[in-house]
Amino acid sequence: MIEIEVEADDWSAALPEVEAVVERAATAALGTVQGDVVVLLTDNETVRDLNARFRDKDKPTNVLSFPAPELPELLGAAPHLGDIVLAYGVCADEAVAQKKTLPDHLSHRVVHGVLHLLGRDHEDEAEAEEMEAEEREILAGIGVADPYAAEQD
Repeated sequence: MIEIEVEADDWSAALPEVEAVVERAATAALGTVQGDVVVLLTDNETVRDLNARFRDKDKPTNVLSFPAPELPELLGAAPHLGDIVLAYGVCADEAVAQKKTLPDHLSHRVVHGVLHLLGRDHEDEAEAEEMEAEEREILAGIGVADPYAAEQD
């Protein structure tokens, strides 16, 4: 199950179908993995606060992922995989700067966040290349262009 909370009205104002975009991207990233994910669509200030408290970085960022601690599974219940938090201002500014649509950029950021919940990372070049390849494949499956194509030109 994917639970979506829209805390900042900017998301819905700019993208009336925001919940459908998030649901499609998160579902694609999860693939066959069973689990619950919560996605919070909020503002820069909220993300800045979370980034400062949990990562010692006092600035907003596009997406934060908070993997859930491993807990024993309850009989028949899907595990909670974690939470993803996205900042409207940062994501909207990045979409413009990168000449991408907001739905495509949001899809990429959601896929990226879900992959972090599933244990993927990009701490070194090999991990980054592997994660980017997985993102490209997932996004292509939902009709979103390669988000890294401009970087390769």
